Amino acid sequence: MEAAAASVQAHAVRARGLTPAWAGAAALFLVASLVVGVIAGPVDLGVEGVLRSLGARLRLPGVESPLSPVEESILWDLRVPRVVLAALVGGTLALAGATYQGVFRNPLADPYLLGVAAGAGLGATLAIAYLPEGLRGQQALPPAAFAGGSVAVVLAYAVGRAAGRERDAATLVLAGVTVAAFFTALQTFVQQQNADTLQQVVSWILGGLPSSGWSDVVLVAPYIGAAWLVILALRRVPDVLSLGDEEATSLGVDVGRVRVVLVVAATVGTAAAVAVIGLIGFVGIIVPHAVRLLTGANYRGLLPLSVLAGAGFLVLADVIARTVLAPAELPIGIVTAFFGAPFFALVLRTSRVGSR
Repeated sequence: MEAAAASVQAHAVRARGLTPAWAGAAALFLVASLVVGVIAGPVDLGVEGVLRSLGARLRLPGVESPLSPVEESILWDLRVPRVVLAALVGGTLALAGATYQGVFRNPLADPYLLGVAAGAGLGATLAIAYLPEGLRGQQALPPAAFAGGSVAVVLAYAVGRAAGRERDAATLVLAGVTVAAFFTALQTFVQQQNADTLQQVVSWILGGLPSSGWSDVVLVAPYIGAAWLVILALRRVPDVLSLGDEEATSLGVDVGRVRVVLVVAATVGTAAAVAVIGLIGFVGIIVPHAVRLLTGANYRGLLPLSVLAGAGFLVLADVIARTVLAPAELPIGIVTAFFGAPFFALVLRTSRVGSR
């Protein structure tokens, strides 16, 4: 009977997918966010100016850009790469969060579950505290943060393996919590020994999109692209895992191997995103939850929709961060936390009402 029930559930999982209506709505939201992100700023370029500049770049016949050379540089060397980077990072964090929630069957799981945030924070802190002053800038921080995040996850997997259950979901989570606590303690120690760098460390931790042109986009695109390809190719698997490990195994899924593959892919994408933008919280939780509330819990639709919604969300959050206190910029982590806290209150209230 249990096998028959699992078969029926699996059939239902396969029957549902990404509907054209929701796919179109998410794509429209992303496009609108990108347009707002490109246009918004202290220098008014105008919608017509941006469109004509794009047409000139595409060499459309009879189209010339009305923008000055300085405005062209602002548009194509600063705003467009910043918006593209925000979309890549937002989509990655949302996709990684949804993947972790499916793999670990925990709706509160986020991309930093296995210690990526703590490892990246330690790597960035070490770079800021001990590298020569000329190397503490944007060129050194991403590699240091990426290395720290990667080492943290490798250690979490090693701890789980030492327990003999490295592919068990609960063991991996506990190992991640252990490694995160240890790395956080090391980071705090380094900060106390180098109090003069505290402000720079805190600024990085709060997050912010660099205005360094296309270099950061080129740096993270291969890692993020690989993570997206792997996770979206396996987007049916989290639905099967939601039936339970035994049921998934009976349906022919190598649960341990697939879980590790998905976790590694999500972690690589998260580490790359964190390396260039800092520790942006809540995106990996509130975006998948919002998509789930609107479209349901089917991961075949949830994962691609999370990419689109997460990309648009972080682009709009960056617009708020760089305009609300213009010409100064607000750390983007503060903006995402501002929206994340009320959203959690709403989710908790909905869950409480639904449990009665």
